[in-house]
Amino acid sequence: MKKIRLTVAQALVKFLDNQYVEFDGVETKFVKGIFTIFGHGNVVGLGQALEEDHGDLIVHQGRNEQGMSHAAIGFAKQKLRKQIYACTSSVGPGAANMVTAAATASANRIPVLFLPGDVYATRQPDPVLQQMEQFNNLTISTNDAFKAVSKYWDRISRPEQLMTACINAMRVLTDPVNTGAVTIALPQDVEGEAYDYPEQFFQKRVHRIERTPATKEMIKDAVELILKKKKPMLVCGGGVKYSEAAEAFKNFAEKFNIPFGETQAGKSAIVWDHKLNLGGIGETGSLASNMIAKKADLIIGVGTRYTDFTTSSKWLFQNPEVDFLNINIAGFDAYKLDGVRVVADAKAALEDLTNELSKTGYKSSYKTEIKEARDKLDAEVRRVYSTEYKEKGFVPEIQDHLDPSVFEEFKEITGSCLTQSRVVGIFNEMLANDDIVVGASGSLPGDLQRIWRPKGVNTYHVEYGFSCMGYEVNASLGVKIAEPDREVYAFVGDGSYMMLHSELPTSIQEGKKINVVLFDNMAFGCINNLEMEHGMNSFGTEFRFRNPKTGKLDGGLVPMNFAMNAASYGCKTYTVKTIEELKEAIIDSKKQKVSTLIDIKVLPKTMIHKYGSWWRVGLAQVSKSKRIHDVYENVIKKNLGEARQY
Repeated sequence: MKKIRLTVAQALVKFLDNQYVEFDGVETKFVKGIFTIFGHGNVVGLGQALEEDHGDLIVHQGRNEQGMSHAAIGFAKQKLRKQIYACTSSVGPGAANMVTAAATASANRIPVLFLPGDVYATRQPDPVLQQMEQFNNLTISTNDAFKAVSKYWDRISRPEQLMTACINAMRVLTDPVNTGAVTIALPQDVEGEAYDYPEQFFQKRVHRIERTPATKEMIKDAVELILKKKKPMLVCGGGVKYSEAAEAFKNFAEKFNIPFGETQAGKSAIVWDHKLNLGGIGETGSLASNMIAKKADLIIGVGTRYTDFTTSSKWLFQNPEVDFLNINIAGFDAYKLDGVRVVADAKAALEDLTNELSKTGYKSSYKTEIKEARDKLDAEVRRVYSTEYKEKGFVPEIQDHLDPSVFEEFKEITGSCLTQSRVVGIFNEMLANDDIVVGASGSLPGDLQRIWRPKGVNTYHVEYGFSCMGYEVNASLGVKIAEPDREVYAFVGDGSYMMLHSELPTSIQEGKKINVVLFDNMAFGCINNLEMEHGMNSFGTEFRFRNPKTGKLDGGLVPMNFAMNAASYGCKTYTVKTIEELKEAIIDSKKQKVSTLIDIKVLPKTMIHKYGSWWRVGLAQVSKSKRIHDVYENVIKKNLGEARQY
């Protein structure tokens, strides 16, 4: 057997450069490249290997380990999990920074390979710089924190271990059921150690992503259940996108006249104006979708994890006769809500189910209900798109206990009285059909799922499995790398922008233009709404100066000039306080060749109210506040009693 003498790091790079996936006969290079921030734990090991021969791998220089990893997630998600990036950091804080991103990847089931440096396997220099010592267990390092958030974890303490670790990493990364974060920890001494690797280890490997079919018995059970139901409803989950099953899903819905709602991950698999598309479903769902869902006697979930936002904490589906049919590649998800299970690839299962159900002549019994729901949705979207501030008597829909003086205070500081829903509407009307919107946290994902109308396929990219603040700007860089010919817009709140936007300057460095749409409402607005909705006051969520008289954070609002911040990186920036300025900024930003930031001053508490949904939160059962007591007694206890128990 012919062998090649390489260091562990050199062998790893050579291996990654020769991995491919095949899906429906199309072969794709699997590992596009590596995001790096070098330190003493990886620069002379993995860094040396990349400098000497990185093959066809593209090496990007990150600014923050979490930020660059979000870019890798954004890339893989936009590529529908068919191509990935690896991310490497030094030991210690660099590795720890990536843990949050690893959790984000695994929660959303997006493949990303993490390659953190590690402490010395020999232990001779211990404690090395940035090493954390556990007195009772010297095998533990910062990288053990990845175990809780990785779908596969390994540490290379001997050079020959690299081979089994790499094969297992590819097994998980290319598995549609088990994919997520994969971590291979690389002790900094072992990275440079040499070994005679068999040449076969570096051969081109093609990992086929199979379409697992449903069994005949599964399809039979599904058909029997559907035939018993008059008003079924489909849920379009992220698995519809990853399976590339949109056409099969649409054909199934049309054939049997079944309306569908969309999860955050499934939205834009099918464009908004399809006659059976009712929009987002659940806690952040649309008026139409939630209306139909409450009366449906069968929920057919396709590629959905049934998160508590999708099901409104298992409360949304109110028909006492409702049953669930779960089509999912993962048996874990197919078992949820005690549903009838079709454990299979979404496209393959839908095609088989369509063929068998067609033999029965089945049609749902919907007559005018779907159109009526869509008409109500259209009217509601037009209404919230046109919502304006009125100086007298203006109270947002979401809050009954709001002190309206906050509007005047905000207006006095910023000179703006824009509402969030109006701004979202302007963007939806002005962006091109193939422009991509990216979101993740705060109130914007809720507003987007409720009223955003995707005009192109795979143009809606919202991370809402981990709802990770700081994902938006950084992931947009990954989306742009994945879609270099399309405009990418990061919809982000001021709180999330301040949390993390490290790869904005990286976008300048790489010449990858992204557009940051920043909603500045001087608050963690989403959580501010949550606390007030549940009887609390604005406590610890608005951005206010500390008041020397009270000693609390209840002074004036803290103004920020985000445009100035982004301009310092080299971005083209705009400060927006009126609709006219907003439209001008959007038009001009499209002409730019560098990344842009539109700093929009938006009235706080003007996001969109929920539509007939409920989200379970752990409200205090004992409180001095009558409002909190009333919410618990009249809302929480009531809805808990109506929620399905599984």
